[in-house]
Amino acid sequence: MLKITGIRKAFGGNEVLRGVDLTVCRGEVVALIGPSGSGKTTLLRCANFLERADAGTMTFDGRDYDLAHARPREVNELRRHTGFVFQNYNLFRNKTALQNVTEGLITARRVPKAQAEQTARRALARVGMDSRADSYPAQLSGGQQQRVAIARAIAFEPEILYFDEPTSALDPELTGEVLAVMRDLAADGMTMLVVTHEMGFARNVSSRVIFMENGVVVEQAPAREFFAAPRQERTRAFLRMVQGEQEPLAIQ
Repeated sequence: MLKITGIRKAFGGNEVLRGVDLTVCRGEVVALIGPSGSGKTTLLRCANFLERADAGTMTFDGRDYDLAHARPREVNELRRHTGFVFQNYNLFRNKTALQNVTEGLITARRVPKAQAEQTARRALARVGMDSRADSYPAQLSGGQQQRVAIARAIAFEPEILYFDEPTSALDPELTGEVLAVMRDLAADGMTMLVVTHEMGFARNVSSRVIFMENGVVVEQAPAREFFAAPRQERTRAFLRMVQGEQEPLAIQ
């Protein structure tokens, strides 16, 4: 479904991505893990053209894109099939939860308002936020705001969802409610590429884990294999460190 080849990106003299290759198959949940500054978020943003890569190609559903030189029309067409959930929600503060979800449907997709509201209410119900449709972001907890952001993304019926550390701004209790929504989306077959520090999610929900450091892929494997028998010493050292910091997260 998604194949990225040879992606490179530098900010000034700092090369953040150094020729990364990545594949995501339909229905997969792929977790991107690694230390801060390893290039995970930049990879995600380049895949959706929120950052322009310096080099690399991408094939999405059989269509090829030059990551450095794709034209605006190609970018807009790609984004019709993707959804992006940001670390800090990116909700409009002056709009209700319902309006935050309908805004893109009405302005970007030209969906009639009544139809957009029906779609938005279904998306909010899917993430357990239908009862807060008329609430403003300031009236919602961080976890609730993130669930609204997920509803906004799935309202477009994307073929793949990108998550950029969706729980890093949340305390542990609120983290659990967002991860539960993501677990349910995975169970429904949603294709997902997730940058995360939540090892419980990576172990128990993702189908494959990719470990990055210094702009390259160090190791990747099916989730069970990755955590049971990592091949690289650097991977083993990273897992020892993060698993020592985190309590095991029970995700059934």
